[in-house]
Amino acid sequence: MPKSKSHSGIKKRVKVTGSGKLRRQQSGLRHNFERKPSTLTRRLSGTTEVSKNDQARVKKLLGL
Repeated sequence: MPKSKSHSGIKKRVKVTGSGKLRRQQSGLRHNFERKPSTLTRRLSGTTEVSKNDQARVKKLLGL
């Protein structure tokens, strides 16, 4: 049986912490900064945890 390959798209978007949590960048922080309030861009900065409903699917794509 061939080796299972991890999904290269999800590999670039999700990082696994040392304790096994899945962290991702929040959406909406890429374009049109002139019309977005600074409070919104500050709130969207940093990473957040992958939602509980998506964790099994993301782990399968990562090969975990």
